[in-house]
Amino acid sequence: MEDGNRLQVVMFPWLATGHLIPFLRLSKLLAEKGHKIYFVSTPRNLNRLPKIPKQLSSEIILVSFPFPHVPNLPSCAESSTDVPYTKQQLLKKGFDLLEPPLTTFLESSKPDWIFYDYASHWLSSVAARLGISCAFFSLFTAACLSYIGPPSTLMNIGDSRSKAEDFTVVPKWIPFESDIVFRLHEVTKYVEKTEEDETGPSDSIRFGFAAGGSDVVIIRSSPEFEPEWFNLLHDQLYKKPIIPVGFLPPIVEHNEEDDTKDGLKWGNIKEWLDKQKANSVVYVALGTEASLSGEELKELALGLENSTLPFFWVLNKIPGSTKNALDMLPDGFQERVKNRGIVHGGWAPQVKILSHDSVGGFMTHCGWNSIIEGLTFGRVLILLPILNDQGLNSRLLHGKKLGLEIPRKEQDGSFTWASVAESMRTAMVDDSGVPWRNRAREIRCLFGDVDRNNCFVARLVNYLAENKKARVP
Repeated sequence: MEDGNRLQVVMFPWLATGHLIPFLRLSKLLAEKGHKIYFVSTPRNLNRLPKIPKQLSSEIILVSFPFPHVPNLPSCAESSTDVPYTKQQLLKKGFDLLEPPLTTFLESSKPDWIFYDYASHWLSSVAARLGISCAFFSLFTAACLSYIGPPSTLMNIGDSRSKAEDFTVVPKWIPFESDIVFRLHEVTKYVEKTEEDETGPSDSIRFGFAAGGSDVVIIRSSPEFEPEWFNLLHDQLYKKPIIPVGFLPPIVEHNEEDDTKDGLKWGNIKEWLDKQKANSVVYVALGTEASLSGEELKELALGLENSTLPFFWVLNKIPGSTKNALDMLPDGFQERVKNRGIVHGGWAPQVKILSHDSVGGFMTHCGWNSIIEGLTFGRVLILLPILNDQGLNSRLLHGKKLGLEIPRKEQDGSFTWASVAESMRTAMVDDSGVPWRNRAREIRCLFGDVDRNNCFVARLVNYLAENKKARVP
């Protein structure tokens, strides 16, 4: 590639695994096209990333900034996986303190573009002052962004939503019929202020400045999947360029690092999966941030047991807790299910597991990253949203018949083992679940087709090249 056509792009994701990985995935795709990428984060987050392929190591430069000291935040905490949900605002306070070193880096590197995440409410003004084109790279669906609202609303200008109940109805700016709203139990925690909530801007303000101050909004989704929501964002809510980048589907990579990580060998998992019937196994993983209460954990375990289906359950440690989640399981549970179920505490190679032919269903917390990974391989989804945008994602998927949401009480979000077992059996084996299973397999051609998705990336590159500002001398 001639230097005149070569873009220099800075990537600055939020400090969460579900954000770092897709930012890196897009970085690799841009680097493969000959563009220079500076991937900026903190030491522990960069160390957690998959290794950069050798052929791209000269094109993707990892830039490490020490994480600033924040009172009441553990010294080793640099990611949302390191702290409980109640400490997230403190993590964002530290993230905001990265503004000076990042500004200095931008002044010296003079990139063509900077891609930033929702949390970087201050970055668009920095980019404007330095004459650098900036893109808000949204790892949220167009439906989610539409529900949240236009930038003016997000920045608390004329927004009438103040009570939890206000978020359980369709917003006034959505002109068509929709059931994409929060349940009461999902939103209560966001409107009930705590002392730590006062340590910095709210997420609404962050989203507002991130979207409102950008030159372009890039969304990890496709108009084929959610056409009405893309149109609403572009025509009415944002009124600026909205560029879909596709789903950035994961690639199944076989490497020694995954084979031995955390003492869990892929060969052992594959050996167990190989013994199961095709499309029979439910993979259960609720993300790295979400955690269930002790009672919820027991109900989920009993649901898995009573479903009589084979399962592989990744049971992560509770962020910020010294409790071992495995110790919270019902007495005798692991012994009773040992012939058809695996319970693993800690990290597991999710993409490899989901790609295995024996896996037919995926019980998920509805993080967009995990949803994409599940639908890439045509797995029917069993939906158990817990935090953030997950409830909105669950409504979107349930409405499109791509997943079944486990019934829960509106007020407190509690569920029973019977509802878990019934949802699993409907999704996996009952005749009533046939349309759901067929739909999940059909959508694979949209989510998992690498060439189809790479066309979105190619169009994005053309846009970036045509709309970059003159590089600062």
